[in-house]
Amino acid sequence: MIKVSDFIAERLRAYGIRHVFMITGGGAMHLNDSFGRCPGIEVICPHHEQGAAIAAEGYYRASGNLAAVNVTSGPGGTNTLTGVIGQWLDSIPAIYVSGQVRQETTIAFCPELKLRQLGDQEINIVDIVRPVTKYAVMVRDPRKIGYHLDKALYLATHGRPGPVWLDIPLDVQAAQVSESDLLPYDPREDEIRFDPERIRAQAAELLDRIRSAQRPVILAGHGIRLAGAADPFLELVEALQVPILTAICGHDLIWSDHPLYFGRPGIVGDRAGNMVIQNSDLMLAIGARLGVRQISYNYDAFARGAFRAMVDIDPAELKKPTLRLHLPIHADAGMFIREMLRQLGGARLAPKEEWLKWCRERRQTLPGILDDNPRNPRYVNSYSFADTLFRLLEPDSLVVTGNGSAYTGTYQVMHLKKGMRVFTNQACASMGYGLPAAMGACFARGRKPVVCITGDGSVQMNIQELQTVSFHRLPLKIFILNNRGFHAIRLTQDTYFEGRHVGSGPEYGVGVWNICKIAEAYGLSTARIENEDSLGEKIREVLSRPGPVLCEIMMDPDQTLFPKLSSVVGPGGKMISKPLEDMFPFLDRERFRSAMIIDPLEES
Repeated sequence: MIKVSDFIAERLRAYGIRHVFMITGGGAMHLNDSFGRCPGIEVICPHHEQGAAIAAEGYYRASGNLAAVNVTSGPGGTNTLTGVIGQWLDSIPAIYVSGQVRQETTIAFCPELKLRQLGDQEINIVDIVRPVTKYAVMVRDPRKIGYHLDKALYLATHGRPGPVWLDIPLDVQAAQVSESDLLPYDPREDEIRFDPERIRAQAAELLDRIRSAQRPVILAGHGIRLAGAADPFLELVEALQVPILTAICGHDLIWSDHPLYFGRPGIVGDRAGNMVIQNSDLMLAIGARLGVRQISYNYDAFARGAFRAMVDIDPAELKKPTLRLHLPIHADAGMFIREMLRQLGGARLAPKEEWLKWCRERRQTLPGILDDNPRNPRYVNSYSFADTLFRLLEPDSLVVTGNGSAYTGTYQVMHLKKGMRVFTNQACASMGYGLPAAMGACFARGRKPVVCITGDGSVQMNIQELQTVSFHRLPLKIFILNNRGFHAIRLTQDTYFEGRHVGSGPEYGVGVWNICKIAEAYGLSTARIENEDSLGEKIREVLSRPGPVLCEIMMDPDQTLFPKLSSVVGPGGKMISKPLEDMFPFLDRERFRSAMIIDPLEES
């Protein structure tokens, strides 16, 4: 006989889970005890359930290995929701095991009464998380624990990945079961079936179209890494010899100096990347879901002169009303890449020299990020900081960023070396993401150094995790962009509300804080970089310090974040979204038109 909570811990360990992010609670007491006693599992105790959830995401992104999250009933579960949503939208697997009150004191025990609550600190967490998880269930029969646990693990990591949730009442946690009596799970219940003949035909069609196209391009997305196909993808790149662009979560699939890499398209992408994809005559997206941040709100104009093909594991993504696809391909990204390689049989296509030359010229002649953003000598320009930092980092470095200015100021300018990893959560894009995600990544990498770039407003959302970093002496190098509050929101208010500000800085209702003093109180080493004098030396000194370090980067509160896609006021006051190729600050119209191959839109 074995206690159910012990079975859960041992089954997760057998599956390969080595870390559980846990915040203890009475409703999860048996689970807490079992995880804490299980050999081979290390329990990490953050200081907020949101931090635990986001840490599990960072853990998986850094290693490809699953982490578990263990929380208690009521607010213990609801506090994780931002992290769960981020994993759901960005297709990151994690397993949540929550405690719950005894079954007879749950509202599920008497559903006919439609009670809001019966037990102490009870909430129906399963119905709350069901829309944003692949599987969510309260385990009511102890004999079904094996079935539910194995099903959850399978669903989390097969098909389009995502979070799963098991809610375990106290009486079930404590129940004794015979493993021979446990009901088994058969993965064939949930097996995803593709049409291999159709995929072979679609791969053959695409190869023929790539051979005959004059201006083909591939947009590489995060689905490639999720499919375990990062290396086969690079083989395909060399075989096809076509320009490569990277989608928002796929930037680290290829390095910046690769001869076939030409940029990062998107509404806050770079000019070259947007020009290349918009002037293509064949666009193949692999493992990139083509959300509006990627293709713009003027989605009818996305790659409008191209034959548009997209490979995605989720058939719903291929049918979005924002897409105009000629060839939707329902397939796992890795499966499709390997099929194309198989059909190529080791052959290498002739490069499209004129097209490659045109793409290189766009990278060399269009204004760069640093050209678009003037420097204030009294401060550190965030683009200059990110550019300098990435050139100093080693090729095996991992960088986690927050959102807002930390995202834009990093992803538009970063120079990735071969082997570097960089990530954020792009779909949920929550404030407070960077610090706990970097913390989880550090545990996943065996406590090797991790760089975190986040904003002063964002980090405050999960500031308590500095204590977790300090307690475990994690070698995080945390760079805080101090722009006096919510810089990206101020820029939005400047653009759309004639400079009327609210809730975006100390003059407008949001207090600022002494970052270094707070970090020192948590026991971290600190530094402050106030301007760009000897910027490289100062960053290098921070990186060389042992243990956790927090470095405050004093950023101009009024710094621009250009280029970006913008809207203009059309006839009758209607807002018109510009197409991807026409970024603000707008190029001189003659220069813009001369940089295009396809015809510009009338509003451009």
